[in-house]
Amino acid sequence: MARQPLVARRAEELLGTAVVATSPVAGGDIATATRLRLSSGQTALMKTLPHAPEGFFEAEAAGLRWLAEVEGGVPVPEVLAAASDCVVVEWVEQSSKTPVEAAVTFGQQLAATHAAGADGWGLDHDGFIGRLPLPNKTADSWPEFYAVRRVLPYLKLARDRGSISETDAAAVEAVVGKLTGLLPDEAPARLHGDLWNGNCLWGQDLAIHVIDPAAHGGHRELDLAMLHLFGLTHLPRVMAAYDEAQPLAEGWEDRLGIHQLFPLLVHACMFGGGYGARAGAVAARYS
Repeated sequence: MARQPLVARRAEELLGTAVVATSPVAGGDIATATRLRLSSGQTALMKTLPHAPEGFFEAEAAGLRWLAEVEGGVPVPEVLAAASDCVVVEWVEQSSKTPVEAAVTFGQQLAATHAAGADGWGLDHDGFIGRLPLPNKTADSWPEFYAVRRVLPYLKLARDRGSISETDAAAVEAVVGKLTGLLPDEAPARLHGDLWNGNCLWGQDLAIHVIDPAAHGGHRELDLAMLHLFGLTHLPRVMAAYDEAQPLAEGWEDRLGIHQLFPLLVHACMFGGGYGARAGAVAARYS
């Protein structure tokens, strides 16, 4: 590792310890990621973003800490420091191995995290999903929260950006009107909120660590729907272990598409119309 003076100096200000070496980390499409080797022998990851939106890194740090509160829950990297321009977290050494045992344990841990619950539907502060603002103002029910805080804001933005056709948008709106009858009544779960496979790191400690949360209190089927949308190695084993630990409501597999509307619309806003068409096709299944 070489040493990037500006990055190292900022990390030292926040951590109160010397940075011996730094190296760039590939893969991030929003923030710049840098691996730090500290004089203590610890390795850390620092994410920076010039002119970051207000509260951007603070929301990520708060989400990680909230998830970390759960004994026996999903492993998350420890937050070492957070500021308006960056966040520094414990480094997760990844492995090319994806053992079934880790998947089973992850299913059990995810069930424990969800079961830890939340104070309500939403959160006491807004967050971010990718670069997009994520409204978290609480609502009285999950169907209301999911409609007005998750689906409709991104449907509007996708329309504004020309990323969804009127036919597909109408199909999504039709599902929104039926949410109360479609979704089972459960207590708020403690959600990661952006649980796709890119945010699940298979560690050398043979555990799956989760990163980059958009945490809030919500319906647990939202996290599960995201896992199914983009896939995860040994996902059937994850789900079997989850269901054994915290049995799911009947018909959960048939409802996955409802909770996939949110990430599909977010992707339509960020990446274009192909995802808008997918959202419309998914919504049409519930017409």
